[in-house]
Amino acid sequence: MDIRQAVLTAAGRGHRTLPLQTFVDRTGAEKKALEIIVAEAVEAGIDEVCVVIAPGDQAAYREAAGAHARRLHFVEQTEPAGYGHALSLARDFVAGRPFLHLVSDHVYLSDTSATCAKQVIEMARAEACTVSAVQATRESMLPYYGTVGGRRVARRPDLYEVDLVLEKPTPSEAEQKLLVSGLRAGYYLCLFGIHAFSPAVMDLLTEQIQKAGPSAGLTPVLAELARRERYLALEVRGRRYNVGVKYGLLYAQLALALGGADREEVLAHIVELLAQERRAPRPAQ
Repeated sequence: MDIRQAVLTAAGRGHRTLPLQTFVDRTGAEKKALEIIVAEAVEAGIDEVCVVIAPGDQAAYREAAGAHARRLHFVEQTEPAGYGHALSLARDFVAGRPFLHLVSDHVYLSDTSATCAKQVIEMARAEACTVSAVQATRESMLPYYGTVGGRRVARRPDLYEVDLVLEKPTPSEAEQKLLVSGLRAGYYLCLFGIHAFSPAVMDLLTEQIQKAGPSAGLTPVLAELARRERYLALEVRGRRYNVGVKYGLLYAQLALALGGADREEVLAHIVELLAQERRAPRPAQ
């Protein structure tokens, strides 16, 4: 599991502009979301990144990648199709090698000196198998994420043997099938948007597309992977912010600001804003 390549999916019609949004990063510099995400991969040891895009987006994405533009390769998903289909388009790029996969509508913030992606890659290298990052997530957020069920690895409170993967389960489904010992009530292990994949994933994607057609998703592939070979989920030391949900861009920017060099200034402005809001008269109902 020597991983030097990454695949970033960004062709979704409702999400293709999200990587082009501008943030102020932890250092106080303005950067596009794409540059922040690619930097996440590069700091984990990635040399080349394949971005699956919609037709016509290449120039905008190359510009948005900033200093990392030279590392990018592009493949187009010419028609709207499933997530699994988009990922499969990078098959020639990965060429039978293990690879890192990230989604383009998340911003990741590590709580350690190692990026979230690096934590996943290091675990995959140590265990010689596929590893997906997960985060304990409250059940109200289940409609936004794939969710895994499994059991803790002995003497590793942050590592799980994956038995089952469901896409956007209902709370009742999750309670019946995805409870994991040790998590607080109402929380489940939801996919984080970072995976270190073994070469078997591309083969399983091909099988899934042959069965389901271009609408094929990734979650059934991960569920099948768990049946065929060892598959681990790592509760990374960090957080992910989905910029594609309501207020997602705001939450991601606040997290970057509060974790960065301008923390005190940002906090002061937030306190001032809250004080002003409290003093403001409420409009008549």
